[in-house]
Amino acid sequence: MFLALLVCGLVVALVVIGLFVFGLRRRLIQRAGGTFDCSLHWNVPDEPDPSGKGWVYGVARYSGDEIAWFRVFSYAPRPRRTLERSSIVALERRMPEGEEELALLSEMVIQPCMYEGVRLELAMSEDARTGFMAWLEAAPPGQRVNVA
Repeated sequence: MFLALLVCGLVVALVVIGLFVFGLRRRLIQRAGGTFDCSLHWNVPDEPDPSGKGWVYGVARYSGDEIAWFRVFSYAPRPRRTLERSSIVALERRMPEGEEELALLSEMVIQPCMYEGVRLELAMSEDARTGFMAWLEAAPPGQRVNVA
């Protein structure tokens, strides 16, 4: 009986520690500022797929001329993807369709982009999209603006 209680206590302690580290990681990512909720769909096929598959919930952070994208459900301290401003080509935005609405947070808009020959989509709030487009267009003098 004592052993069963000890094992249960250890399991509960590990879960609590895991959740604490999970929350601490998110706090550290957001501490630098310039973050926004941003789901990512990488390597999108040319034909739209309204099934909602392929979306990964994350947090993006502006970092100079790059956007660092972190998975929310991860313990990794480094970003999963880093997108350089000069390589991002923004395409025409769209609204979620079909089951995508269930896979994404409410009131998200989808910003399709090309990044070094890879088609990707970023889902974010309208305010975050406005900031993203302003960041793209605010490239230093001499760099091209990548808005299609």
